[in-house]
Amino acid sequence: MTIDDLLIYAKKFIHKDQAKLLLADLLNKNPLELLNYLDEKVNEDVVQEYKKRVEAVSTGYPIQYAMGYVNFYGNKLFINEDVLIPRFETEELVENTIKYIEDIFDYPVNIIDLGCGSGNIGLTLKQKLQNSEVDLIDISDKALDVCRKNADNLGLDVNIYKSDFFSNVDNKYDVIISNPPYIKTEEEIDDIVKNNEPALALYGGEDGLDYYRVIFNDIKNHLKEKFLIALEIGYTEQEQLVDLISNTLDKVKIDCKKDLSGKDRMIFIYNE
Repeated sequence: MTIDDLLIYAKKFIHKDQAKLLLADLLNKNPLELLNYLDEKVNEDVVQEYKKRVEAVSTGYPIQYAMGYVNFYGNKLFINEDVLIPRFETEELVENTIKYIEDIFDYPVNIIDLGCGSGNIGLTLKQKLQNSEVDLIDISDKALDVCRKNADNLGLDVNIYKSDFFSNVDNKYDVIISNPPYIKTEEEIDDIVKNNEPALALYGGEDGLDYYRVIFNDIKNHLKEKFLIALEIGYTEQEQLVDLISNTLDKVKIDCKKDLSGKDRMIFIYNE
């Protein structure tokens, strides 16, 4: 079969853009270049793998899992069903965190990424702030395996270990960052997310705040005198979280930021 034959086949089942992405990935080509190779013959092994991926995506399987990677902040990160698919909103969390770190600190910082999943947050911070020391923790052994693979692929020297939030953590940090599970138990979410991504990394209890409570219950023991806490949040949870923070930490500055779609998505707490 040719590239053209495969694209015609795939577009019967999935969106044309998905068809191009899946095939370009298997052929190591730029999706925009495929139209220049329509008559090119495709190896039968690739044909069969392509049809397998097209079928999976057509039944509601995330294309990111089908390809086995996602682009995050300029890096190609390996992912599978053991970790959440990194979202653009989390790129915004990372970008804002870097700005806060550069404004608050005038020395290399030590950072902990709580619930690291694929490592997208902590590894990006290590890459962009190369003199920093970064710990990445998660309760899931399988997620930690994914994180280690990404750290190795990016050639980053970080500390990766198992912990249920602060349960196995002894250090104090300049920067604590987390994108914890925050979807409410009864909240309606898209089937493609609910049916494929790990529930352990999605749901934060009846009001979505269970894991924030866990974090703030022990956070004082892990903060240096000057610190930054950066959190991704559910867009309906800001007011309750600000109350939780105010009842836990004294005399801190709290900045709430919206994402590019205008939703309350990030909270930054700091003491200069």
